[in-house]
Amino acid sequence: MQLKVLALPGDGIGTEVTREAVKVLRRVVEKFSHTLDLTEGLLGGIAIHKTGQPMPDETARLAGEADATLLGAVGLPEFDNAPPLQRPERGLLGIRKILGVYANLRPVRTYRSLIDSSPLKNERVEGTDMIIVRELTGGIYYGTPRGIEGSGDTERGTNTMTYTRSEIARIGRMAFHLATQRRKKVSSVDKSNVLETSQLWRKVMVEVAAGYPDVELEHVLVDNCAMQLVLNPRRFDIVVTENMFGDILSDEGAVIAGSIGMLPSASLGEKRPSGAFTGLYEPVHGSAPDIAGQDKANPLGAIGSVAAMLEYSFGLMEEAAAVNRAIETILDSGRVTADLKPKGASATTTQVGDAICEAL
Repeated sequence: MQLKVLALPGDGIGTEVTREAVKVLRRVVEKFSHTLDLTEGLLGGIAIHKTGQPMPDETARLAGEADATLLGAVGLPEFDNAPPLQRPERGLLGIRKILGVYANLRPVRTYRSLIDSSPLKNERVEGTDMIIVRELTGGIYYGTPRGIEGSGDTERGTNTMTYTRSEIARIGRMAFHLATQRRKKVSSVDKSNVLETSQLWRKVMVEVAAGYPDVELEHVLVDNCAMQLVLNPRRFDIVVTENMFGDILSDEGAVIAGSIGMLPSASLGEKRPSGAFTGLYEPVHGSAPDIAGQDKANPLGAIGSVAAMLEYSFGLMEEAAAVNRAIETILDSGRVTADLKPKGASATTTQVGDAICEAL
């Protein structure tokens, strides 16, 4: 198979972890006799520096032509006080919109070798294996009207949370589809005791559930979900929720895995005629400018995102499984970065990437 991939290294450690992820992708392509058509583009702070825009037109064109897009991270402190349209994160929202990726999948699982890395007690996190499915193109991050107006004591900031029936139904179908391949349980997270958008969300989820009689549906208020992720994360299989709630809960889930550097993500759109998904793949972590350029960032979230890309955008299940096995092998070997090994000698970003390639 020919894999046509766009790499967007982005900012900070994004360039370092993407380099290792691409290295692993090239090794997979070689091992399994595929071919790789790889291009590279600009997104985020680096794009602002070079073109004046967080998402240049050329990047949009390249993303439209690729079968899948691999993203590192975006964000630089120098833009913290910039207008919203001139912030690196605007490029991230833009690429999601152009690709039409509406479902963000963030797997959260505990590895035997990392169980002591979680700040939670071992008996609470052991056996955790869930996917948080976050709606990605609607809700308060995109709703209008929005903005800051007025001055003095009457200066007002406004954001609008809005969802349509169709937006809720399609993310619901994605969640239930995933549940049919796992433990057949969906936890729908909302705030229906306060928000009208959540009341519609719950109503539509019940309707979607009727098409999946073998899957259990439970409703969980978002504040209770945040608590249960700490108290009993094993209870969850598929967690589906709206954009902002998912943004927050998935970072809480990252702590369960022992390090935010461990978590990959897949942002999926509609299926193509081949049956594969349009996809944007990225580690959950940010650009971490404080450690950029030091070869100490954990690349396993980015490498895990390559495994997700192979599975969802190319249907290469054996190849994806091989990458995930290699990650587990390296975790067991202890050849990991300092975030996973605070005591003793740790490996560099480059060394971890090399080790994954050797394991493959």
